Amino acid sequence: MEVKDWLEQGKGILGIEFGSTRIKAVLIGEHHEPVASGSFGWENRLEDGVWTYRQDDIWNGLQQCYKNLQEDVQNKYSIVLKKFASIGFSAMMHGYLAFDAENTLLVPFRTWRNTMTEQAAEDLTKQFAFNIPQRWSIAHLYQAILNKEEHVANISYITTLAGYVHWMLTGEKVLGVGDASGMFPIDSETVDYDATMLEQFEALVADKQYGWKLRDILPKVLRAGENAGQLTQEGAKLLDPSGNLQAGIPLCPPEGDAGTGMTATNSVAVRTGNVSAGTSVFAMVVLEKALKQVHMEIDMVTTPSGEPVAMVHCNNCTSDINAWAGLFRQFAELFGMELTDNELFTKLFEAADRGAADCGGLLSYNYFSGEGVTAFDQGRPLFVRQPDAAFTLENFMRTHLYSALATLKIGLDILREEQVQIDNMYGHGGFFTTKGVGQSVMAAAMDSPVSVMETAGEGGAWGIALLAAYMTRKTEGESLSAYLQEKVFAGNTGTKMEPDAAAVEGFRAFLEQYKKGLAIEKAATEQF
Repeated sequence: MEVKDWLEQGKGILGIEFGSTRIKAVLIGEHHEPVASGSFGWENRLEDGVWTYRQDDIWNGLQQCYKNLQEDVQNKYSIVLKKFASIGFSAMMHGYLAFDAENTLLVPFRTWRNTMTEQAAEDLTKQFAFNIPQRWSIAHLYQAILNKEEHVANISYITTLAGYVHWMLTGEKVLGVGDASGMFPIDSETVDYDATMLEQFEALVADKQYGWKLRDILPKVLRAGENAGQLTQEGAKLLDPSGNLQAGIPLCPPEGDAGTGMTATNSVAVRTGNVSAGTSVFAMVVLEKALKQVHMEIDMVTTPSGEPVAMVHCNNCTSDINAWAGLFRQFAELFGMELTDNELFTKLFEAADRGAADCGGLLSYNYFSGEGVTAFDQGRPLFVRQPDAAFTLENFMRTHLYSALATLKIGLDILREEQVQIDNMYGHGGFFTTKGVGQSVMAAAMDSPVSVMETAGEGGAWGIALLAAYMTRKTEGESLSAYLQEKVFAGNTGTKMEPDAAAVEGFRAFLEQYKKGLAIEKAATEQF
């Protein structure tokens, strides 16, 4: 069937993901292929010491993104979008959105990027004997309790960004299990919040005598494939103010960017993993069995179907690369040159590929914000070089690519020590856009093969569209893993790159200096 006819009949499937710097919509066709897209750039704000996105930013960004999708469809197929077979929403995981009984946001949205919950995370980790990272929703809630914040007594509901958008469009207070696993620990046997830990939390706050119970203010947990409600009349108008979009479209469970990354890279099966590298970077490995011990550097989350996943999450990745690229753009403009993002980043990444394997004595830290893996509550982007270092553009750029992955490598080494087996590792995100370069650096950092799919650039928006497709197209009893393997990827394993021995040794040497230099970064946060 022609794409135009497919879309006119309302058979297209829409996925929208709220990323750190971009809201993206992907519309997929009969064979799960992207047939149209739209996006809108946005940025988090540091307001009163809190990393946040304002509510107006959320809805303006969503509407502009959808409008840009409509324009792409109009230009390509000369039709107006009115309905879809299904829709899915995803967003950055974790964080804290708390509402009262009137659905009023009680405090500004506290995103995953904040590192203000150290005491709560430490206390809960001890209480549960389970690692609770600072960015998790339950850590934010408990820190607010420890801080005696007045709003806590008025809480009626807490959720994530994806859960919030889904709720406003459908009226359903639900969340996909992958996203929910970044709010509160999940029991993979029941695919629900861990009942014992819920009881432990209630006992911990019993003396506060709040008018709510934790389970009652958390979203209902759903697994991939379950129906998560329908687009309401109000929701349709909120998404598409033009009024063309019809109500009644089914929605799949809202998911986090980790789950959509796994889906988009066909890495939801046991012993598969993926690395998502953009504003933040995280690696996820689907486990055969639980880790032997609790590691503060490792998050335990789940796939969209509820299988246990070990996750190394780092708050900082490409922001410093982007900042330096912006400086080079300004330099080019002084000479009357106008460069597209593709031209600029391709040239800089290609230069990095020619750099010395150990970066020639240069060192950088990409810490725009704090970093839990290395125990930093705040960060300072930092570049350091020895006086006799080989200070070339090639080494400079390679240093920043290495720095973007250095903290991730520290966390991944813990999984290696736990003897976690990985058969396939897939990369996706902006870090891999320049063909071969980011992939080779990642392979060197991991000292293992890394594959990149042609569709990796579509990212989480395509991933949530696939989850929406799975909900509407799966056969009875068909698992998400089987659906992806047989109907979406059909044997496509992407382009695999083996690690280069010299690059592996170079990255190892760089990482040793990086670890020693953390004292420099620490001093910078204390003195500047």
